[in-house]
Amino acid sequence: MRLWIAIVDRKNPAGPAAELLKDYVARAARYIPCELQVVASEAKLLEAIDRAAGRTRPVLVLADSTGALLTSTEFGAEISKRIDSGAQLCVLAIGPADGWSAATRARADLLLSFGRITLPHELAAVVAAEQLYRALTIRAGHPYHCGH
Repeated sequence: MRLWIAIVDRKNPAGPAAELLKDYVARAARYIPCELQVVASEAKLLEAIDRAAGRTRPVLVLADSTGALLTSTEFGAEISKRIDSGAQLCVLAIGPADGWSAATRARADLLLSFGRITLPHELAAVVAAEQLYRALTIRAGHPYHCGH
């Protein structure tokens, strides 16, 4: 499986948040191929996912304020389930500023909330990348998570 952290934004992340984001993507890539995708629109994201589809349908996880509130361990179990399913690509996407369209939400395999607060794209992407890294360390039995 390959993992993408995708951000729908017209500009690439910059500054300290971008460095932290790249660090967590690199950490996650130690466990499974992982890369950052920045696309200008929701339509461009869906096109990229469709182009990258292999013999299996890509798994789409959308960060969404109405999504499931999962613990890190529960999120780790969700990621493990997706990896074990044989899917070739899993996309964890941070959406456009005005939210996901109904069509994209309907296409998602999981809507995931980072809480009831609103985060800027750059910070939400860092949270997503860190939680993905944490999920992979939980799966591997690495002490990073340590149950807290």
